[in-house]
Formats: sequence, structure tokens, C-alpha cells
Amino acid sequence: MDGTEGNAGQPGPADRSHRSSVSSVGARAADVLVYLADDSVVPLAVESLPSLSAHELHRAVREVLQLPDIALDAFALWLVSPLLEVQLKPKHQPYKLGRQWPELLLRFTDAPDDDVAVDEPSLQFRRNVFFPKRRELQIHDEAVLRLLYAEAKGNLLAARYPCDVEDCEALGALVCRVQLGPYQPGQPTACALREKLDSFLPAHLCKRGHGLFAALRGRGAKAGPMEQGLLDAYRRLQDTGDSEASLSPHYRAYLLKCHELPFYGCAFFHGEIDKPAQGFLHRSGRKPVSVAISLEGVHVIDSREKHVLLGLRFQELSWDHTSPEEEESVLWLEFDGDNEGTPVNKLLKVYSKQAELMSSLIEYCIELNQTSEPTAPPESASGPAAAPDPSPLPARRPQLRRQGSVVCSRIQHLATIDYVEEGEQIKRVKPKRTTSFFSRQLSLGPGSYTVVQPSDSLEQG
Repeated sequence: MDGTEGNAGQPGPADRSHRSSVSSVGARAADVLVYLADDSVVPLAVESLPSLSAHELHRAVREVLQLPDIALDAFALWLVSPLLEVQLKPKHQPYKLGRQWPELLLRFTDAPDDDVAVDEPSLQFRRNVFFPKRRELQIHDEAVLRLLYAEAKGNLLAARYPCDVEDCEALGALVCRVQLGPYQPGQPTACALREKLDSFLPAHLCKRGHGLFAALRGRGAKAGPMEQGLLDAYRRLQDTGDSEASLSPHYRAYLLKCHELPFYGCAFFHGEIDKPAQGFLHRSGRKPVSVAISLEGVHVIDSREKHVLLGLRFQELSWDHTSPEEEESVLWLEFDGDNEGTPVNKLLKVYSKQAELMSSLIEYCIELNQTSEPTAPPESASGPAAAPDPSPLPARRPQLRRQGSVVCSRIQHLATIDYVEEGEQIKRVKPKRTTSFFSRQLSLGPGSYTVVQPSDSLEQG
């Protein structure tokens, strides 16, 4: 597993229970359970399980579900546990990787030995990280759309995808349409939605109000703002009124809305970043983050506050990583910024035992982008599909700045190292530190990541 087509990350919403995918292993045959995003299970009776490849199991799942050829590219097999998730390459042998699971946990997680000893992965059929969104829009098969919808909904409800309230309501309304049918005046009521609000909206939104929802559960209680907003969005949905019609338009509408989220379809990794020094004693510490990597870029997400701290396209960053043999395992992200109004290069440290995997995935995604064709490949094409060509860039990209949306970067919440480059020397701008300048970056001409040159007005270390 080298972090290109196989990548590891933090567990997702499908890890609500401890699962096992191999129910029995005999001399010749075994029963294998493959879990889908909607929590249903595909049982497979297979021969010679220890030598079976992910590609062969993938084909078996497609045959059982009667999925079209596009499913070969749209989905991949994953090994997932409460501690780690890994997308498998077609050549990987899931059974052997499952036997090596404790070694992977020790290498890529900080889990205690007791947790490692009892952790066991399940085999899951999930979206392929390298399947571009533009190809997803070409899918018309309802079974494929339903699987993609179920996974996207799970990620949203688990708050893996930070999302503004109004967008959550719009997406929740589509879930209402799928599960409850067309809106009927008076049914359901806002109070009825309250009882299963977490089926439609992320849990952290349902819990807002410091006990308000618990206080409103009495008979005749007035609807709270979240369920009323959800009900209003449900009412506004345009519908033919035919409850027997195909659900494909609603699945597609949900996915299309999710495509507006810059981290849709990402692989997620766990890490920590330094907190900005605060108070008279300059106390700091670290905060947990999720690092979301896709064909389009990298996003660092605050795991507790459920909002984006930093979002960068590959054209806007330079990166590298250090391994535990050198020092603490760190992914370094370098990007343009300003220090008190002066242009500088900013350096963010992401502490993670998965830094090597993240670095390899960034490199592989960039390679896919560079080899992409200007026209969309046919749906029958095999192998990872290329990402769309990057959108035209301005002469110099605008500086990232705080906005109200949870999907916009919050640079002021980051503790970065700021510097400028002068010849062969790196000159620090407060605070004074010593690091190196990274050369690993994607250069696409004007508007890409640039090295800032010093000026007389800079306060340098």
C-alpha cells in the first residue's frame, strides 16, 4: 500500500458498529460480507479467499447487484474499521491485508495497544476517490445513483462534510422526499420531523440550542428553527406528485448539491495542527483536524467546530512530509498569504502518522490531473478517470479571507510559519524559526503558488 490508488484515512459514517467481513474460512470456500453505504450487506461465497484480489471481489459485487460497467470506475473496495480506512487497489488481496491490519494500525494510527488488539476491519463497497465529479453527472443508472446518494448522505449526517445550515436544510429536504414521498400539506408536521431530525440533518445541528429540543418534546410544543427550516425546504421542493416515479432525479439533485462542497468525494485523514498562541502566557496546544484530499485540492477541517480552516487547490500550494525516522511525522503545506498586510509564504504543519499517505495521495492526484484529456472519456473507459481541466486562473489569485460560510478558509485560526525567500536563503517573518523551502508543487503558469521576495518593509528574523 503506497498511498496512490490505495490510501488510508480516518473512519467514516459507516463505522457505527464493529463488523467482520469474513464469517468463516475453510480449506477451500469462505463466506465474505461486503457492506454497502446504506448498511445493507452483500454476502459472497468465494473460493480461495486468501489469494482473491480486490478486483475479483469488486466484480462479484457488481454481478450480484447487477450494476452497469460505470460502477467499475465509480466504486472501490475499502477496508474500514473504527480506527482506520483504506481504499484498496485492484491488485490488493483483502484477506491478506486484513491479516496485516494490526501492523497498519501501529504504522498509521496512534491507537492504544488494547484497541489495536481487538480492532477488525470490514470490507465496504464505496465511492472511488479518483472518480471525478463530472463523470458522476453522466450516470443515469438508479442503482448506482442510490449508492452514491447513500454514501454522500452518510458523510453529511456524520458532519464529515461541513455545510451551511441553509444547504443542510436543502439537502435534508431531498432526503425527506426520498424517504417520505412528495410533500403533502400538513404531513409531516414540524413536530413529527423533530423525532427523527438526525435522519435528515447533521447531528451537531440537531443538538444546537443547549437542551431546547429536549424541552420541546412535549405534546403541542412549538417547532424549533431547525425542523421548521427543514419543513419549509421540503415544502418548496418541486415535484410531479407521483410517488411511484423514479427516485433518480432526487438522487441526482442531492449529488449535484453535494458537488458544490469542495471536499465532496475526498479521502479523509486524521491529524492535528498547532493552535495560535493565546493569552498573556502565550499558551497554545494542538487541535484535531481532518485533512480532506481529492482530485481538486486539499482542505483542512476543524473536527470540533465543523468548518474549514484552509482550502487550497493544487495550483495554490507546495507540500512535503517528514517521516517518524527524521522527526515527528508531519505533512507540510505551503501557500501564499500576508503578514500584517505584507505578502509572505505561509507554512502549516499537520501532525499525523498518515503524513506519508497524504503526501503520496496529493502527488498521485496531481499526476492524474496532468494526464487528463480535455474531453470527457466514455463511461466504458477503465481505470481511474481523469479530473477536469482546472478552471482559468487570474493573474494572481485573491488572498484567502474569512467569510461567513463554513466552507471558506479561516486563516486567522491557523498557527503558521511566515517567511520570504531571498536568493538561496529563507528569511523568517515573525515568529523566528528555521525550516526549509519545499520544491514539491504543481506549476500551471500565472496564478499558481509563488515564492514571495523580501522587501525593506518586512520585519525579518
